Amino acid sequence: QSILVTWTKGFKCSSVEGRDVVSMLRKSIKKRGDFDIDIVAVVNDTVGTMMTCGYDDHNCEVGLIVGTGTNACYMEEMRHIDLVEGDEGRMCINMEWGAFGDDGVLNDIRTEFDREIDMGSLNPGKQLFEKMISGMYMGELVRLILVKMAKEGLLFGGRLTPDLLTTGHFETRFVSAIEKEKEGLQKAHEILSKLGLEPSHEDCLATLRICQIVSTRSASLCGATLAAVLRRIKDNKGVERLRSTVGVDGSVYKKHPHFARRLHKTVRKLLPDCEIRFIRSEDGSGKGAAMVTAVAYRLAAQHKARQKILEPLKLSHEQLLEVKERMRIEMEKGLGKETHEEATVKMLPTYVCSTPDGTEKGDFLALDLGGTNFRVLLVRVRNGMRRGVEMHNKIYSIPVEIMQGTGEELFDHIVHCISDFLEYMGMKGVSLPLGFTFSFPCQQNNLDEGILLKWTKGFKATGCEGEDVVGLLKEAIHRREEFDLDVVAVVNDTVGTMMTCGYEDPYCEVGLIVGTGSNACYMEEMRNVELVEGDEGRMCVNMEWGAFGDSGCLDDFRTEFDLAVDELSLNPGKQRFEKMISGMYLGEIVRNILMDFTKRGLLFRGRISERLKTRGIFETKFLSQIESDCLALLQVRSILQHLGLESTCDDSIIVKEVCTVVARRAAQLCGAGMAAVVDKIRENRGLDFLKITVGVDGTLYKLHPHFSTVMHETVKQLSPKCEVTFLQSEDGSGKGAALITAVACRIREAGQR
Repeated sequence: QSILVTWTKGFKCSSVEGRDVVSMLRKSIKKRGDFDIDIVAVVNDTVGTMMTCGYDDHNCEVGLIVGTGTNACYMEEMRHIDLVEGDEGRMCINMEWGAFGDDGVLNDIRTEFDREIDMGSLNPGKQLFEKMISGMYMGELVRLILVKMAKEGLLFGGRLTPDLLTTGHFETRFVSAIEKEKEGLQKAHEILSKLGLEPSHEDCLATLRICQIVSTRSASLCGATLAAVLRRIKDNKGVERLRSTVGVDGSVYKKHPHFARRLHKTVRKLLPDCEIRFIRSEDGSGKGAAMVTAVAYRLAAQHKARQKILEPLKLSHEQLLEVKERMRIEMEKGLGKETHEEATVKMLPTYVCSTPDGTEKGDFLALDLGGTNFRVLLVRVRNGMRRGVEMHNKIYSIPVEIMQGTGEELFDHIVHCISDFLEYMGMKGVSLPLGFTFSFPCQQNNLDEGILLKWTKGFKATGCEGEDVVGLLKEAIHRREEFDLDVVAVVNDTVGTMMTCGYEDPYCEVGLIVGTGSNACYMEEMRNVELVEGDEGRMCVNMEWGAFGDSGCLDDFRTEFDLAVDELSLNPGKQRFEKMISGMYLGEIVRNILMDFTKRGLLFRGRISERLKTRGIFETKFLSQIESDCLALLQVRSILQHLGLESTCDDSIIVKEVCTVVARRAAQLCGAGMAAVVDKIRENRGLDFLKITVGVDGTLYKLHPHFSTVMHETVKQLSPKCEVTFLQSEDGSGKGAALITAVACRIREAGQR
């Protein structure tokens, strides 16, 4: 792509400035219709010249054109180019130095003849430097000087001719011819005679001298600006003595008998501490353009290869509709009594049928276990005029050896944390109602009973699956013999999130978690919950949607990278949907893609480091940081270096793209699942339009810069008959567990009365 900024060198075609010349060329090729060309690169002639000469001399880092127009380019350090992200390596800068002086900085050395040329040009006030040195204007400068001298009686006996007074009749090639050593005066006589003059020997000598002065000034100005460029390169490199080569092209440089020598002399005079070699481009700038094209073509081929690998991760609207439909089918299976056993989306009844009505009050303990961190909370619920919730909590970590040890060790650790918290709060020996947020698939037959179906999120504690986790907790409390607790409710974190947000917004009837793992719950009509007797009212259903796809229904959407992550996970073949969307696995998907790119030579120069082979190095927080809009490539490189991955700026761009593609797919899949949920609620209620709120929690949703936006857009596109508001849970699911406990206590007390 190349947007034409301004025409120079006499060009003035309308409707081109400000437009992409590549698009215009493609349009013309298509219009012609008898051939097709793949336009890979657009380069300036100076860049082409530098590349042409650089093929023969690897020290060539400057390109110079002095012909009809003039310009220069050179290799600048990336760290100095603020317009382009990145700080490593160098990039060729097209100076467009013909416009030097357009701001008035050369006014003190511009002559009346320069001003007259400018006023009569197609672009007055523009390209002022070019008008002082290039071939398009050199002959005209000489003509104007001859005219003035003739008018003042200093030449041609004061005689003027129509040809001498006509703009453009004294060409630059005449200057070159007149300045030739042996035949210069003879050529001067011939040229002046053709202009209708009768020149004397003195007239010819004076004309020669004028040509010398004009061309010498041109070469000197050109040399001075080139010296400034070379001085910058020397300073950039920080060397004592610069050895560099300048590739040069252009009719003035090549054909004028003394221009090149005068230019070289000026540069060497101004840069005595540099060894500068000048090499003429014999093949023009076209060869250089072809070389740039060859490199660009290779890079384009690599880009195409990367896009082909990423293509399966980019989901179309139709594919997302298909995911939504398949989720809906699996939901129906999970709710049905006959099909529940074979269903992967289990749709587990939670026995949560009521939301807070504002009359709840009291102090409650809440436990929140759902990942590598475990929270203990004291929640004080107030009603009436002081209605609100006051919370105190403490976070404890769960070491991997306990996560994957025995069940007894795990629950003893949990009780130890409760004991520490009660002591911290000065409540040792107090018995309180307790709500237990347990974020793993459980079958519930009562609110205070939860049979663990299977561990997820990296937990593997033995002796727990198939057991009532409330019973395991009570046994651990009994073993400690320090305190007693009344476990009133065991809830999933999604249910806790829904209740937390439902306390603020009565429209909140859906809970969603997108963090280490992912899951959803919603208020289903009792008539559809076939596992529980009764058909009046509603009950919150814990979907356990992380297992969506375990039946193989998502196999056509799973990529080789999903399969690789699944194969090396703690539970191969299980929680397939979760492994495509949750924070625990996205980093691993990214790492596997980067490994594949590197093996194919498309990233990190084809070198696979030991660090890149290390599972788990890409945490979700790094994905969120890398995708941040305010993060420059330099900072992305810094993150990669922190991870032990040596990268170029180009590598950083590729890594950022991979992170974007993987996170976008996750958000879209999550949105497709949520669209299935809200549409089911709408249809359950026989509504043409549903207004509903989803309570959301989880680090991926909260911290990733784009996840929530993409997910919201997907839900909107896939469920146009629903107006969905997403309410972020600020207090986590622990508060929800306490609220469920408070509601249960209220109902229990009312029953006792």
